[in-house]
Amino acid sequence: MTATRILPGTAEGPVAAMDQGLSFWGGVDPETARVIDIHHPAHGTDLAGSVLLMPTTRGSCSGSGVILDMLIRGNAPAAVIFSEPEDTLTLGGLIGAEMFGTCLPVLRVAAADLARLSDEARLTITDDAIIGERVNIPAAPLPDGALTLTGDDCAILAGRDGEAAALAMRIVCAMARNQGAAGLIDISRGHVDGCILAHSANLIFAERMAQLGARVRVPTTINAISVDRRNWRAQGVPPLFGDQASRLADAYTRMGCQPSFTCAPYLLEGPPVRGEDIAWSESNAVIYANSVLGARTQKHPDYLDLCIAVTGRAPLAGVYLDEGRGAARVLDFDLPDACDDAIWPLVGYLSGLASPDRIPLLRGLAAQAPTADDLKALCAAFGTTSAAPMLHVEGVTPEAAGAALNDADLRHIGPADFARAWHDLNRGPGQVDLIAIGSPHASAMECRSLARLLAGRSVRIATIVTTGRGTIAELTDDGTMAFLTTAGVQIVPDLCWCSITEPVFPPATRTVMTNSGKYAHYGPGLSGRALRFGSLSDCVEAAVTGHAPAGRPVWLARHIADI
Repeated sequence: MTATRILPGTAEGPVAAMDQGLSFWGGVDPETARVIDIHHPAHGTDLAGSVLLMPTTRGSCSGSGVILDMLIRGNAPAAVIFSEPEDTLTLGGLIGAEMFGTCLPVLRVAAADLARLSDEARLTITDDAIIGERVNIPAAPLPDGALTLTGDDCAILAGRDGEAAALAMRIVCAMARNQGAAGLIDISRGHVDGCILAHSANLIFAERMAQLGARVRVPTTINAISVDRRNWRAQGVPPLFGDQASRLADAYTRMGCQPSFTCAPYLLEGPPVRGEDIAWSESNAVIYANSVLGARTQKHPDYLDLCIAVTGRAPLAGVYLDEGRGAARVLDFDLPDACDDAIWPLVGYLSGLASPDRIPLLRGLAAQAPTADDLKALCAAFGTTSAAPMLHVEGVTPEAAGAALNDADLRHIGPADFARAWHDLNRGPGQVDLIAIGSPHASAMECRSLARLLAGRSVRIATIVTTGRGTIAELTDDGTMAFLTTAGVQIVPDLCWCSITEPVFPPATRTVMTNSGKYAHYGPGLSGRALRFGSLSDCVEAAVTGHAPAGRPVWLARHIADI
C-alpha cells in the first residue's frame, strides 16, 4: 500500500477512472481535453483538472505530445496514476517540467490500490500521499537504483557537448530510472515521430531544441509530416498552417535528421537487421521492426526519440534485453474460412484487445502465408489497441520459436470475435465519399495491387493514397504512377492519414472507407467522419461506385448472428 512517485508535484481533483488504457493521440482532443476515441468506454469524458486513473496508456507514441500540449494550454489532468509501467504520458510530463515549468504529478500503485482509488470521487496528491475520503496511500519517490553511466555519458550530462545534449541526456537518464534500467545502450539509428503539426507543442519543442544547438549523433529518419512539403501551396493549404508545418520539418532537418517523411521507415532502403539496436518512435514502425525484422527498439515516446538520437544512447531495458522479448500470452486463432486481406488488420486489432499490456505469441496464422504488407497491416492495427512494443507469429516472425514464457496464459480468438471487430470498425453508412489508402504509408506492392484491382476503371469518388517519396519514385519508373493518376487516384507524399487535414482531406466528406485497421480505429476521432473498413478490393469497389459493398464479407456473414 505504497505509491511510487514517478514525477513530483501536488494536485487535487475529481477522479476520472478507466479500466483500460487510452491512446492520447487520436483518443484525446488537446483543445477540449475530451476523450474522442469512439471505441473507448470513456468516450466524451472531460479530463481537464481530473486525477486520471488507468492501468497504463496504449496506442500511439505521440501521446506525449498531446499531454505536453495540454500542459502548455493549462487543460491537462491535474495528476495521473497508473498501476503498470508507463512511458508516454510520463515523458510528456517530464518534458513539460524540464522545458516549460509545468507540473504533472505521475504516480504508480498496485492494481488493487488503483481499484480502491477508482471508487473515490476526488483525490488529493500531496508530497507524500494519495488521499481520498476513505483511502490514504503513502507515496515515496522512485528508488535511486543503480543506473550506471559511462564517462562519456557523464561528460554529456556535464555540458561537454552543449546545452541541448545535456538536456537530452537528463531526459534519457530520467526515463532509464523510470524503466528500471541498469545502464544505457548505444543505438545505430533513430526515427523521430513528433514532426506532425497536430498541436503547438511539437513545433515549440523542436524549435527550442534546434535553438539550443541539438544535433543527432546517428542516422535519423523523420516520420510523415502534416503537409506535402513541395506542393502544399498549390493544394490550397492555409499559409499559416503550411508555414508552421514546414518550420517543424525544417527544425528536425537542421538538427541533422534525414527528410524521409514516412511513417513506414522499414520500407526505406537498408532497413534494420535482426539484433540491431535502434531507437524508433511511431507505434507501427516499432512493432514491425521488433516483430518482423527482429531489430530491437523500445516503443519510445515522441521527444524521447530525439533525445536518444542526440545522445546516441537509450535506456537498456524492455525489449532491448533478451528476457524482455518473451511472450507472456498465447493467442490461438481460428480463422474464418476463405478470408481476404482484411483479415490481417482484424488479427492485429483483436490481438491488441486480447493482449493490451504484454507481448503475445499468435498461433494458427502461418498457413495463410502472410506477406510483408499483411504483417505491416497487422502490426499497425495491433499498435492501436495494445501498449506492447512487439508480437510474435508462430512460423512467420524470426523470434517466434520458443518465444512463449513458461507461465504464459492462453486465449482463443475465433470467427465470432472477427465478426464483432468488423462490426466495431464499420459504423459508417454504405454511401462513401472518400477512399483512404496508406496508413501506414502504402508500399509499392500495395499500390501495384490497387492498380491491378482497378483494371482500367476510373474512380468515381476521391481516392487518396499516402506514401513515401521513394515509393513514388519506384512507381514512376515502372509506370504504376501514371496508371493510377489516369484512373483518378491521387498519390500524396510526406503526410499520412493520421496527419492529413483539410483541404487535402476533402472537406465535404461524410464517410471514409479504408483498408487500414489503424485508421479505421483512429479516423473517427481524428477526422470527425464516419468510417467503413474492408479489404483493398472492397475499397476499389467503393471507389468506382461510391458505395461500400453491401452487407458483410461472405467469409464473416455466417458469424454475424453470434455478435
